[in-house]
Amino acid sequence: MKNLIAELLLKLAQKEEESKELVAQVEALEIVVTALLRQMAKSEQQALIDSVEGALDEVRPDKQVSVEDSEMLQQYVKKLLRHPRS
Repeated sequence: MKNLIAELLLKLAQKEEESKELVAQVEALEIVVTALLRQMAKSEQQALIDSVEGALDEVRPDKQVSVEDSEMLQQYVKKLLRHPRS
């Protein structure tokens, strides 16, 4: 029983470490995208935003991807492009 609990705690710690790494990756990407957007002229920014949003609208979610997950992705992309980090 103690071994089972120890194994579960180890797996939980590994998952937490993976989660921290993913959060760091996402934050790094947000910083990079924000910096790139700030270097662009407003017309270039808008053209990029329109292009990305248009590409997202054209993509049909796979049957394995839930509608909720697809909508969440679209919301995060729009938030990142239209309201980048301060």
